[in-house]
Amino acid sequence: MSDYAVVNPATGEQVKEYPTITDEELRAAIGRADAAYKSWSGTSTVAERAALVRKVGDLHKERAVELADIIVREMGKPKAQAVGEVQFCGAIYHFYADNAEELMADEPIKLLGGTGTATVRRSAYGALLGIMPWNYPYYQVARFAGPNLVIGNPILLKHAPQCPESAEAMQGIFDEAGFPEGAYQNIYATNDQIEWVIADPRVHGVSVTGSERAGAAVAEIAGRNLKKVVLELGGSDPFIVLATDDLDTVAQTAASARLGNTGQACNAAKRIIVTDEYYDDFLAKLTEQMEAAKPGDPTEESTAVGPLSSKTAADRLEDQVKRAIENGAEVVVGGKRDGNFFEPTILTGIKPGDEASQEEFFGPVAQVYKVGSEEEAVALANDTQFGLGSYLMTDDKEQAERVADQIEAGMVFINGAVADGPELPFGGFKRSGFGRELGRFGADEFVNKKLIRSA
Repeated sequence: MSDYAVVNPATGEQVKEYPTITDEELRAAIGRADAAYKSWSGTSTVAERAALVRKVGDLHKERAVELADIIVREMGKPKAQAVGEVQFCGAIYHFYADNAEELMADEPIKLLGGTGTATVRRSAYGALLGIMPWNYPYYQVARFAGPNLVIGNPILLKHAPQCPESAEAMQGIFDEAGFPEGAYQNIYATNDQIEWVIADPRVHGVSVTGSERAGAAVAEIAGRNLKKVVLELGGSDPFIVLATDDLDTVAQTAASARLGNTGQACNAAKRIIVTDEYYDDFLAKLTEQMEAAKPGDPTEESTAVGPLSSKTAADRLEDQVKRAIENGAEVVVGGKRDGNFFEPTILTGIKPGDEASQEEFFGPVAQVYKVGSEEEAVALANDTQFGLGSYLMTDDKEQAERVADQIEAGMVFINGAVADGPELPFGGFKRSGFGRELGRFGADEFVNKKLIRSA
């Protein structure tokens, strides 16, 4: 039985199974990637590679509904959100196509003394392995593939076992766009196979989006083999409410930041921290928002909350909520499960340092905390092993700047949520990983920055 299968989380039906790649086929794929690096990466121009990446973006936009339908049945993403994900991918590929020349341009260095010139020239890094998760099947790939194919880095892409159909669809898009053999290859590989793929000297780097456990395992193997790694791992992002004249909008923003992708986002707002001045009114308004967000059929355009991605995911979230309640948490709304569907839930009464406060809840469950001051809010926000994103609600600009400086995270969003863009760097701090994706920083991770010094 293959590891790779499409199991519709809304119905439990296994739709299709895909064969795992053999060791012989996988070694051949690495060979093709290495050959592409030694030929295509050096002979193609930045403009030529950018044109291919642009075509990938075009195809994503043209086939948004078709591609969206695949991930609705693979991991239960609500239809409208699935279409939005695919369209955003098109924007990412277009960003890298539009800015390829600038991102790869020579960078002169001003000399402190002496004569001559010094320049940093960017060039391809080598064949790369990407290990991608199920929660954003297209978006995660776009963040990795867009910049690296512009640079000229061939890609071996191992997708999540529950996303083989979207992986197959993307392979078809890259082929149709005109990428040469070996430049982009989907591999249905096992974790055991991935260990020796990372060790293979023809593979020059690894990018992982996933759990702490997966990231640590990959980083350990890569470290032993002196391979560069970019890790985008878990998060327990704080949503801090400090000062506002519009609590209705803040509550709507909080609900949106928690429930997008049915709460299955590493950078979702998971711990909502509210000063006592606003706490009671905010909690009432957030409760209204969560009660109104009823789980439904992900194929319907109107559905905002779908099923969790699998029975395993639903089991894990149910266990976390149960343990939190046993340790003193109170359920304000929700808390019930029906198959793989989980009601939008609010938990209060979780004490700082409790097990629940330190875990990542990957589903539509919000933890709400009351604090007495700005200083207490910052301390609670930072009281986590994670440091991916964060959200700060305040009408006081000086306070916004002051608190943003103190938050231990890779990203801070002030008075807004879901504000990602192709040009904005995405990445974390502490155990949320290291390295950046998207924007200029994403294009500078796997590139050889060669110094050329002329006397």
